[in-house]
Order: sequence, then C-alpha cells, then structure tokens
Amino acid sequence: MTAPTGGQLPRIPGVRYADHVAFTVPDLDQAVQFFVEALGAQELYRSSRGPDAQFMPENFDVPADARLTLAMLRMPPNLNVELFEWSSSDRRTEHPRHSDAGGHHLCFTVADVDQAVAVLRGIPGVRLLGDRKEVAGDSPPVAGNRWIYFLTPWGLLMEIVDRSRVADPPPLVGPADWHTATHHTAAHDDPRKDQ
Repeated sequence: MTAPTGGQLPRIPGVRYADHVAFTVPDLDQAVQFFVEALGAQELYRSSRGPDAQFMPENFDVPADARLTLAMLRMPPNLNVELFEWSSSDRRTEHPRHSDAGGHHLCFTVADVDQAVAVLRGIPGVRLLGDRKEVAGDSPPVAGNRWIYFLTPWGLLMEIVDRSRVADPPPLVGPADWHTATHHTAAHDDPRKDQ
C-alpha cells in the first residue's frame, strides 16, 4: 500500500534518489567532449538502439524510424548525465526557450563564479547570457547567490551558481544530505513494507 501525500496523488513507493538527468544533443561527440573536458565528467559507456517500428514508438514515444545513440557520463560526487543523439524522419532541431513548455536548464555549483566565467569565455561556441549576477533583497532566502546562465556550443542552457555568500540558505539538497540519505535508505526504505 502507498502512503498518502495529503493531496490527491498516491506516493510512488520506494523512491530513493535521482539516478540521472538526460538531454538530447545534435552531436554526441561534441557534447561528450564538452562535459568531459569543461565539466570534468567521465564517460562510462555508449549504446545504440533502433530503428524498430514497434519498440521505439511504444517505449520512447518517437517515430518508428527513430534511432538513438547514447553516452552515459559520471559526474562525481552526485550526478549521472545521459546524452542522446537521435535520428528520425521528423526530428526537430530547435531548442525550447526558457519560457517555453519543456524549457529546462542544468545548474552546477562552483567555488567561484567569476573564475568559472573567465574559463567559459575562452571556450569556443559558449555564449554567456549577460554578466554575473548577485541576488539581492528581492529574494531574501538566497540573497548573496552569485550566478550566470550560458549556452553550450550546441545550445543547451546551463547555469553556474556560488551559494557560499548566502547567510542563511534554504535547505537545498547538498553534500550534508548525502551521508544521511545513504543511511536513511538502508535503514528505512525496506521494499517489503510496500507490498
């Protein structure tokens, strides 16, 4: 039985942690190179699938002629990134804007935003969106956050942020939670309780 959430939706039993995020890219080699060289990722493996007229539409909600190649990347200490390159007869190439349905971005915490910006300025094809900003009194819980958005060479929207100057930060998931979450999972998430 699932635990009630106080609303109308049942709680999915046994959810432990986010396993990975995934992005579709136009050129897998280019994207892997950026994640590995600029962000310090480690490529774990690649695989391919399709075309398959039954499997692909049923399991991926894509056209029957769609084919994918993927790369799984490991980004210690807390993230796995799966990158997909697709081909199909009606593949769209435009990215959603931040304000569009499906808009998204990937954010990394950095030790010093200004140093990170200086490096990003030297990477061909990266487009910084404005100057580095610092959150002020308009958002007191995160006042002191220093951040900037940028576009990768293929157009993925990313952000870098430094939260070290926030006086009393909200309890966002972070390094302090990792040890606790491991012990909580082992001690409290007995899958037999959900049967």
